[in-house]
Amino acid sequence: MSNRIEESVPQVTLTPNQQDASFHYQALTPDLILDAIESLGVFPETGLLALNSYENRVYQFRCDRGNRYVVKFYRPHRWSEAQIQEEHDYALALAAEDIPIAVPSIINGKTLHHYQGYKFTLFPSIGGRAFEVDNLDQLESVGRFIGRIHQYASKQPFQYREPLSSKILGDDALAFLQDSGQVSEGISQQFFTVAEQVLDKAKGIISAHSFPTIRLHGDLHASNILWTPDGPGFVDLDDARQGPAVQDIWMMLTGDRQQRLLQLDVLLEGYQEFYDFDQRELKLVEPLRALRMLHYNAWLTKRWQDPAFPMNFPWFGDIKYWEQQTLAFKEQLAALDEAPLSLMGY
Repeated sequence: MSNRIEESVPQVTLTPNQQDASFHYQALTPDLILDAIESLGVFPETGLLALNSYENRVYQFRCDRGNRYVVKFYRPHRWSEAQIQEEHDYALALAAEDIPIAVPSIINGKTLHHYQGYKFTLFPSIGGRAFEVDNLDQLESVGRFIGRIHQYASKQPFQYREPLSSKILGDDALAFLQDSGQVSEGISQQFFTVAEQVLDKAKGIISAHSFPTIRLHGDLHASNILWTPDGPGFVDLDDARQGPAVQDIWMMLTGDRQQRLLQLDVLLEGYQEFYDFDQRELKLVEPLRALRMLHYNAWLTKRWQDPAFPMNFPWFGDIKYWEQQTLAFKEQLAALDEAPLSLMGY
């Protein structure tokens, strides 16, 4: 187990919700999944391959006509139907602009379907291999497509999707952790002291700057990009939000400062062919990372009653984990004091 932030961290609203806290997927049996798919006139020929998703449940299969699909069952009580539909409509609109993105299948005039109390969607499967962040040719191509996405995304805002918010990702996350009793008693005072310092500093930086917001992918890390014979393919708009453009850029940057500067230079070289990037937004990179760290810990805590979480995150919650997180937050506090990334010429 490392201190690295988990790549896929859903931006969950962390206000108390008994239904949400007690929900689990035990009723979502293989038979129910197959019945739901077949209710749409699609008949799986293969078994269901579970894909790496904890917030929702996602499976890949091939149907009797040879087409490969991904079926996604949304976690109840998280997004409203209007919010899910807005995600679907946004994906379809991007695809109409020749953006290579996974889009929901339209079946019987709808993209969102219901079965036995679950909301679910079918997506044609995008084949491909892992996107290599350290492959600069691939990175420049990805930058072009992010620029194209943002060019279209800036034309109008989301109406129903929640905005990226320091309250949801920071204040609510910290308050939830404080109330949960999950942080080991022997380290809790040290952890919360540094976590509060990180949050205060991150919020101070964010509040000192005002940047335009656009519709975002919201969770654009390397695992949500596949490399196909035609170039990148983008997946998973589940965390689409309204926010600053840099949110869809900073998670692409890995390694030490010099490596991140090189990656940023290459990424923006492609990006700026289609959309202008305000380099001042780079001041938000470390504050946004701080919010994600807080939200990650609160997300794991909130979902701990779901049996999938103890099984897939067995290292979470003991005193060693919280000691490591305390150290990670101390390092992040120092990072917030460093000069932001900056490139000459932009």
